[in-house]
Amino acid sequence: MTNELTNLTLKSALDGLKKKEFSSVELTQAHLDAMEAHRDLNAYILETPDQALAQAKRSDEKYASGDNAPLEGLPLGIKDLFCTKDVQTTAASKILEGFKPQYESTVTQKLLDDGSVFLGKLNLDQFAMGSANTTSYFGNVINPWTRNDGKNSQLVPGGSSGGSAAAVSAGLCLAATGTDTGGSIRQPASFCGLAGIKPTYGRCSRWGIIAFASSLDQAGPITKTVEDSALLLQSMSGFDPKDSTSANKAVPDFTSQLGQSVKGLKVGIPKEYFMDGMPEEIVKLWNKGKEWLRAEGAEIVDVSLPHTKYALPTYYIIAPAEASSNLARYDGVRYGLRVPGKDINETYKNTRAEGFGEENIRRIMIGTYVLSAGYYDAYYIKAQKVRRLISEDFMKAYEKCDVLLTPTAPSAAFAIGENEDDPIKMYLNDVFTVPASMAGVPGMSVPAGFDAHGLPLGLQILGKPWDEATVLQVGHAIEKAAALNLSPYTHQESAA
Repeated sequence: MTNELTNLTLKSALDGLKKKEFSSVELTQAHLDAMEAHRDLNAYILETPDQALAQAKRSDEKYASGDNAPLEGLPLGIKDLFCTKDVQTTAASKILEGFKPQYESTVTQKLLDDGSVFLGKLNLDQFAMGSANTTSYFGNVINPWTRNDGKNSQLVPGGSSGGSAAAVSAGLCLAATGTDTGGSIRQPASFCGLAGIKPTYGRCSRWGIIAFASSLDQAGPITKTVEDSALLLQSMSGFDPKDSTSANKAVPDFTSQLGQSVKGLKVGIPKEYFMDGMPEEIVKLWNKGKEWLRAEGAEIVDVSLPHTKYALPTYYIIAPAEASSNLARYDGVRYGLRVPGKDINETYKNTRAEGFGEENIRRIMIGTYVLSAGYYDAYYIKAQKVRRLISEDFMKAYEKCDVLLTPTAPSAAFAIGENEDDPIKMYLNDVFTVPASMAGVPGMSVPAGFDAHGLPLGLQILGKPWDEATVLQVGHAIEKAAALNLSPYTHQESAA
């Protein structure tokens, strides 16, 4: 029964609960058992079984009384970047180990209000900085997928939301929250054979989410199917007066366009996404995606995003600049780790040197440099001007099309340690995802095929601001056309 329950999608689990085929307590216990059996993946930093079972019991009572909410009784995993009241929240860092917030983030509160059960806090790259989930103070997360080459190399799940992706893929939660700053929902979704959407910047409140880069960070769901992403995003979205970057816009029904024909939609193919040296299998998959949509009646049009080549260097000026400012609050004085020194300055130095990881320190140093006197105009201000040009590229492209179709990542999941000796090589993982983050437009990764080693590959759909519904509609059409077997434990296929 455990396996049957942990293989369910969010939607099928919800239907089963409504029909009383099983209880929320049974569903939750099945996932807790799976979490225990797969602790080797290191997907969870903290498990909260007692809280989860108590929430599940309340959900069963609500089903009995007919008072059930939209996500009643569904066990979710929460990325450990979301503050959860009285439950340790660390951002996968030593500097926040043991920190228990006295408040709940807006997004997690919305999920609780809609009846969700929280199984625990999921691992991530420290302060969400990384593309492989190998920078966590609590150790690497391992992708449940393996190559079919017989070597059994441990693979990265992508980052920063790698714990979320690994847990959903392995059946350790029905779905999970993630955050995306430069691709941290979409790239892990691609690496783990999942659907993941970064909504338009401002769609989900950032209040109570530990900040990395405030003008880029955006919460979103990582799920087994496109329909599940629509359901979870519905609950996560909405205006929040506590967040000055939250948009006061009505939340549409994200499931309304699922299954609708894509006939007549214009799908743009940005020529700049054909990168030199791009693996042939990524190009083939992209072409296959175009053919699927064309066969369904969509019109494929060529578009240009001329400033794409500047997106990654611009991102790695703006994001570290904002990170250096946001991470300045971790000083060992008010909360979190404190490593004493002979005076306040030495306490700051000792605390930050011991509390932050290598990648955090690298980005703080870059950010402090580009914000410093003499360099602010040359780097930060110039980067903001280029960012505006990148955003304008998207708006011009959307005059010719409804959505854009691109690869999600330049490769499938790679082995732990494979690219880590070269930070630049690691940063290139985000080459296809960063431009949409810079522009603030919605983007979704949908599993669409496999590489030569049988690992999942994703295609990315990028939409107009506030038009997540069309992104989900196109994603659903690709998912249906691909018709993949996406369990890491049963998949035997090879795309070779």
